[in-house]
Amino acid sequence: MIRYKEIAFIAYPVTDIPRARKFYEGVLGLKPNAPLKAEDQKWIEYDLGPGTLGIGCSPQWLPSPNGPSAALEVEDFEAAVATLRGHKVPIIIGPLNLPNCSMATVQDPDGNKLTLHRRK
Repeated sequence: MIRYKEIAFIAYPVTDIPRARKFYEGVLGLKPNAPLKAEDQKWIEYDLGPGTLGIGCSPQWLPSPNGPSAALEVEDFEAAVATLRGHKVPIIIGPLNLPNCSMATVQDPDGNKLTLHRRK
């Protein structure tokens, strides 16, 4: 029997690393978990608590608007939504204020879905 501790990482394929970095770092405010060298520009990881969000660029791994989705827990949901709106990022689901959480779903430049989430 396999036992699981936590999600090690969620990864999204992207087609343009500099464009993706502008979104993940410039809009979402994530920081790479290691200094990046020129040869590292095909895979970047961002640590979020005990998990990691990775983005990678490979012709064998293509983005899909129907692919996986990551929910990123935020400390201040209203500020996160304001940041998205400030960057004119379309919100495709929400913002929703549900009994147990608040959430808003967007797409990165390649159509991958990301949810900004706050537990109540």
